[in-house]
Amino acid sequence: MKVLVATEKPFAKAAVDGIRKIVEEAGHKLVLLEKYTSTDQLLEAVADADALIVRSDKVTADVVAAAPKLKIVVRAGAGFDNLDLAACTEKGIVAMNTPGQNSNAVAELVFGMLIYLQRAGFSGASGSELKGKKLGLHAFGNIGKIVANIAKGFGMEVYAFSPSLARNPKLGDQYGVTAITSPEELYDKSDIVSLHMPANDQTKGCINYDLMSRLPQNAIIINTARKEVINEADLVRIMEERPKFKYGTDICPGNHEEMVQKFGVRYLSSSKKCGAQTEEANVNAGLAAASQICKFFATGDRTFQLNK
Repeated sequence: MKVLVATEKPFAKAAVDGIRKIVEEAGHKLVLLEKYTSTDQLLEAVADADALIVRSDKVTADVVAAAPKLKIVVRAGAGFDNLDLAACTEKGIVAMNTPGQNSNAVAELVFGMLIYLQRAGFSGASGSELKGKKLGLHAFGNIGKIVANIAKGFGMEVYAFSPSLARNPKLGDQYGVTAITSPEELYDKSDIVSLHMPANDQTKGCINYDLMSRLPQNAIIINTARKEVINEADLVRIMEERPKFKYGTDICPGNHEEMVQKFGVRYLSSSKKCGAQTEEANVNAGLAAASQICKFFATGDRTFQLNK
């Protein structure tokens, strides 16, 4: 089988070497398409691929149509909104992600952003400590659980809301987290909120003015999830009304320039999404993707299939 790794932003060399070892030891052929500059290059490369590994690269209906032999595509990472699941399903292609492989990297970034915002951008101005603050986790998957663990080391109180916790609040006890049964209650109780939900029809724009206004005047929201979950106009409104409200994001918003001009060090955004950009996460996700493909070809394993 031909396994294509198509990465506009390539994996680290250690990850590529590990992927190659896994794929070739399983008897398959590995082909790389790195730093490609046009969709046409991707369409040409997938024409004879049996399997595809991508990072944030978009696997659209056009890509699927151009790949008649494709049997499986794996997104090396947790988020998978770059995969057209409907197109994959229509063509009988198994789509997977690699949940948990970059979770620690993202969780650590949450606290890097938090400390920067709490300390006024390291400007020398008086800041505030994390100890004793109430942290609300909006969604409680792999990343949220690690964030909770780190937060306890800072001496924070941790609350969490997710549909699974709402159904089974005792689940929070396993992680030393107080389970909350609604987003409204979570924001009522929190000083800081960290967002970890996917972007879908239920979550897009869900972080709106009504929800954010439940937070304290000097609250912080950290978004390492997706920019679509934030209502950007509502965010500007509440930050204009509340001079101590802060926002940190790993996803540059559409109104980035406005945010910079209006809010200065109360606003922090990475220039490109970098939550998973650590050597460890890069390698972990790539190796997991290769292993999942090889298991699929060997035994039909579909453990991480998304389009069931």
